Amino acid sequence: MNTFRFGVNMTVPGSRAEWVDKCRKTEDLGYDVLSVADHLGMQAPFPALVLAGEATERVRLNTFVLNTPFYNPVLLARDVAGTDQFVDGRLDLGLGAGYVKAEFEAAGIPFPGAGERIDHLQRSILELRRLFADPDYQPRPAQHGGPPLLIAGWGRRLLTLAAAHADIIAFAGASANREGKLEGLADIDALAERVEFVRAALGERVGKVDFNILVQLVAITDDRQGLLERLRPYAPTLTLEQLGQLPTLLVGTAKQIAEQLRANLERFGLNYITVLEHNLETFAPVIELLR
Repeated sequence: MNTFRFGVNMTVPGSRAEWVDKCRKTEDLGYDVLSVADHLGMQAPFPALVLAGEATERVRLNTFVLNTPFYNPVLLARDVAGTDQFVDGRLDLGLGAGYVKAEFEAAGIPFPGAGERIDHLQRSILELRRLFADPDYQPRPAQHGGPPLLIAGWGRRLLTLAAAHADIIAFAGASANREGKLEGLADIDALAERVEFVRAALGERVGKVDFNILVQLVAITDDRQGLLERLRPYAPTLTLEQLGQLPTLLVGTAKQIAEQLRANLERFGLNYITVLEHNLETFAPVIELLR
């Protein structure tokens, strides 16, 4: 994979009109994928994506990512297939193991250990594949065999699962502790180790799977060093040089950021870049440089 794809992960709730406007802006700015996060207090992913499909013509539509332990796999299959029908086969299905303990508690769902959550994710993937392979299954997804599968995570067991099943592997860039809190952004050496681990696990599928990274911040500035100094709290144990290498923080002129992304593509195969909604317009000049 050597062609860039660019996505934005929508996280800010709003009215129907505001949502439609944001979806159209995403397409107009040149993004390839419009994603919806799955957190309480935000839009429900599937209806949001159906409306996004009505408001747009070209972009792929993605869940980034579902808290899979919230979902019964059979009921999830119905929502996935119906949504894929209604967006004319533009759906990508992003799945994760879930990590925010407070959301499980708010939903009245026990918060399992990491191993149990990954077990549920694996069962869900296998059930979706089984149902979508059944010629008698209804509703039928628009895409044969169901939507392309994105699996996001950072731990070795989850990445092993992703290497076995995913069309897109999303590197979270941070690990979560037992309480479901992210423990800081991983440095460039940690990313290199995870990428090599996944490449080995992919075997013959190397080069056939997209590698995604979720960027936490994009800052266009002529004073890169000064801004990096102010961003030290993101990764207080890193040097300024190491901080500037983080693939999850993009700081500098649009040209400098484009060069960093080209370097990350060459070294790690990171060809699919997703930014958060608050960076929707900020990142657009970088997209123009990389087309």
